[in-house]
Amino acid sequence: MASSSSGKHPMYRGIRYRSGKWVSEIREPRKTTRIWLGTYPTPEMAAAAYDVAALALKGGEAVVNFPASVASYSLPASISSADIRKAAAEAAASLKKEEIRTEIDKGTGDDHEAKNEEMRKEEYVDEDALLNLPDLLVDMAHGMLVSPPRISSAPSDDSPENSDGESLWSY
Repeated sequence: MASSSSGKHPMYRGIRYRSGKWVSEIREPRKTTRIWLGTYPTPEMAAAAYDVAALALKGGEAVVNFPASVASYSLPASISSADIRKAAAEAAASLKKEEIRTEIDKGTGDDHEAKNEEMRKEEYVDEDALLNLPDLLVDMAHGMLVSPPRISSAPSDDSPENSDGESLWSY
């Protein structure tokens, strides 16, 4: 899949191969921070996500992976990382649907029906956004500063309080 040990794609900007998936991120202009754009099953989906982020952050001067697709992208509502991440995921999902449509157009007979059914059922889910992974370390750090909640529950039937004085050690 990847052409080098670093995992960078030989053609597409802003993506790399990691743990069996393609990941995309972009550096914010004039900052050292990066915006995580997500994890995708294909390099094209990750590259489309990068394109949307590049256009949002750099405007018309952005160097993109798919110049012919620029007009079809929905740009984010703002340049906040959350809005950019959402628009990037939408661009990747629309690219996936287009790839399935192209495959269906090429197919015939039963194969055509199977792929058509797949297109209706399959929808890409960005696991990183779903699980809030970009903020996971921050959330974990905050969690370590807060004492855990007290857990008090009514004794269950199996608890020592309900054993009528019998103990496992009394046998």
